[in-house]
Amino acid sequence: MVEPDAELLAALGPRAKRQIRQRMRSLRSALPPASAAARSEAIVARLMGLPEFAAARGIGLFWPMQSKNEVDLRPLDAAARERGIKVYYPFLAAVGNTVRTGFRRVDDVGSLEPRGSGFAEPGPECPEARRGDIDWIVVPALAVDASGYRIGYGKGFYDATLPDFVPPARAAAVAFGFQLVGEVPREAHDVGCDVVVTDEAVLEIPVLVKEG
Repeated sequence: MVEPDAELLAALGPRAKRQIRQRMRSLRSALPPASAAARSEAIVARLMGLPEFAAARGIGLFWPMQSKNEVDLRPLDAAARERGIKVYYPFLAAVGNTVRTGFRRVDDVGSLEPRGSGFAEPGPECPEARRGDIDWIVVPALAVDASGYRIGYGKGFYDATLPDFVPPARAAAVAFGFQLVGEVPREAHDVGCDVVVTDEAVLEIPVLVKEG
């Protein structure tokens, strides 16, 4: 586990996030594809063993950016569909000068494609999720700590979107073991996850830790 100095992170704030983000991008990019695949398989196995997966009626996933060695959740998508679980994927939609975020149900993964946001997302023809439709959301991370706080790509998608579904949904941050750090610098808008899953461990976050 990488353990940056907590006081330094708090003092630097956004600058520290940028530095951690850059470092983790480099480390993950350097990972051999076979290693990334094996680590992803281990993460998916751990996710499938969680009670949230067994009980879910609807789950929110993300389609992997393979060129960036992102965690590959495609086997989890397939397993969910075999169990009759509805699968939702994130989207961004321009509304005037603003951007609306959310999840849409995807019945055919062939409909997922890049739409200008840097990741594969569903089109407007896919039904949009409402609070209560999704029981469990799996969230990507470039870095994450044992309190459930994460660093993403810097666009703030999940920080803006998770409060629309959580609760009643629960959120699971996924990352490779080397992406687990001692502490992630927090800002007022940051939203923590309920559980952290790596290829090495599952970390359940106590409510008091997550809130404060």
